[in-house]
Amino acid sequence: MVQFGKLKLSGFKSFVDTTELYIDPGMTGIVGPNGCGKSNLVEALRWVMGENSPKRMRGGGMEDVIFAGSANRPGRNVAEVALSLDNSDRTAPAHFNEYAEIEVSRRIERGEGSNYRVNGKEVRARDVQLLFADSATGAHSTALVSQGRIGALINAKPTERRALLEEAAGITGLHSRRHEAELRLKAAETNLERLDDIVATLESQLQGLKKQARQASRYRNLARHIRRHEALLLHLQGLKARRAKAAAESQLAEAERKVGALMETTASAATDQAEAAGALPELRQAEAAASAALQRLLAERTALEQEEARVSAAREQAGHRLAQIEGDQQRAQTLSDDAAAAQSRLAAERQGLEEAIAGEADQRGAAQERAQAARAQLTATEDALSAQASELAAEEARGSAVERRAEELAGRIRKLRGQLETVEQERAALGGQAQDREALAAAEQAVSEAERLLATRKAEAESASAALAEAREAESAAREAWRQADTERSRLDAEISALAALLEPKESDMWPPLVDAVRVEAGYEAALGAALGDDLEAPADEAAPAHWTALGALAATPSLPEGAVPLAKFVRAPEVLSRRLSQIGLVDDDASGDRLQRLLAPGQRLVTRDGALWRWDGFAARPDAPTGAAARLAQRSRLVELRRQFGQASETAESLRE
Repeated sequence: MVQFGKLKLSGFKSFVDTTELYIDPGMTGIVGPNGCGKSNLVEALRWVMGENSPKRMRGGGMEDVIFAGSANRPGRNVAEVALSLDNSDRTAPAHFNEYAEIEVSRRIERGEGSNYRVNGKEVRARDVQLLFADSATGAHSTALVSQGRIGALINAKPTERRALLEEAAGITGLHSRRHEAELRLKAAETNLERLDDIVATLESQLQGLKKQARQASRYRNLARHIRRHEALLLHLQGLKARRAKAAAESQLAEAERKVGALMETTASAATDQAEAAGALPELRQAEAAASAALQRLLAERTALEQEEARVSAAREQAGHRLAQIEGDQQRAQTLSDDAAAAQSRLAAERQGLEEAIAGEADQRGAAQERAQAARAQLTATEDALSAQASELAAEEARGSAVERRAEELAGRIRKLRGQLETVEQERAALGGQAQDREALAAAEQAVSEAERLLATRKAEAESASAALAEAREAESAAREAWRQADTERSRLDAEISALAALLEPKESDMWPPLVDAVRVEAGYEAALGAALGDDLEAPADEAAPAHWTALGALAATPSLPEGAVPLAKFVRAPEVLSRRLSQIGLVDDDASGDRLQRLLAPGQRLVTRDGALWRWDGFAARPDAPTGAAARLAQRSRLVELRRQFGQASETAESLRE
């Protein structure tokens, strides 16, 4: 049985400084007041022997065994306990028995955990626990007696007493090893079960392979028979081809004979052709003259057809104008006839009134009353005319309404004339009674005023009609402008829909390309496409076979040559492209690219706006053809511009529509 020789503590609980406790043969005791650290020594023994429960160490976590500091001293980050064992009688386990003295140490560091060493060699916690279990001790050994431990042993259950007896007999380590062996046996049994499953799977695969082997053998046999029959068939075809060759040779001889005869016929035909060719120039000259005459006649016919169309259009237009003029003349003649009839009627009425004045003195009072009634009626008529004039002034934009008002005025005048005729009839019925001359003059003046007002309203109606025509022309022009704006908006919408369907990612795309997430300023698409090429077609999803991975910025980024502007200033891209874009420079022309290529660091490249490329390893490319990525970026920029134009076109179309 090994013996404890020395206990060394450093940074363990209250032992901040390195402290050594020698345990000599016999009894070693520690005496001191409460709180001096006696219990910490027992806990140090438990801890170094493999205790893993913070509660048994009177702490909330295992790092609580490290000195936490005091008012005068700072805390420590490391705690270490070492226990020296005397193995001079060689009773330690076999893999530790070669040493006469064994030093077991345990070291813990904040945030890192603890590790065990035996004579400076790192071992498992399990090895240390077995070492002390074989020596009939350990972190949970009954040899470590604490307060209440004696009473617990007296009142212990049979199973607990058995553990005490097994520890006294020194077989605790055997139980631990047996448990470990049982676990290994169980794992081996599990592996055997898995092997049985694998063997069953392999047997099923073997049956399938045997079936495939039989099929392969049958295929080889069939292929051999097929090759033999193909050879026989080719032999028969060869014999048939020889017979066909002989027949073809005989046919060739017959054809050569016929060709000889045809050659003679051809010679005679060539002679006839030469004779005909002599007369051909005159015929061609005649044909050219006829063609020129035909073209001249066709041109004249086309001109005559156009002239006929113009004459027909002018005739149709003149017919419309003639019909309009005739209508105007008819309306003017009708108005003139009405005016002449009115004048004749008024003259006749005036003459009749003058003749009847002498005999109508007795009925003057009745005539005055009728004149007053006529005057009141004329006043009402004038008021109505004024109201109609106000309505016409408020509705100048409506020519048709003005014309209807004018017709109403004409109707009212005709009604007044009818009333005058009624007065004349009443006067004739009274037997030639005289009317008041002043009332007649007032009535005539009211009629004249109404006619003048009617002429004024007709002039206003004509001006309103002209304004209405101008307004309709303006409306037609505005409608045409709106129609053009709406057509432009529809065209932009169709182009936007087509580009969006082509460029925007679809739900069915498992790995959308990274180019869909890149935004570049207009004019720099060819530069970015040349710099990255088809690499932009790869996604940023790590599940894809080819993908981009975000690695962050380089720790030491080499600077671009002087005169090159970083392309990243003109590009908005995901983080996965930060490394690539940081090493791409933009130059103004090809001369700058050729000059700066020798100054490029590994991984760097230069591009121009039109797509020329210079790489650090000596590779260079001219902008002869745009890459697919550049075309896609240009289309995306075009999509953004189209959407901006579509917004402006929509606003313009809405304003024109209103």
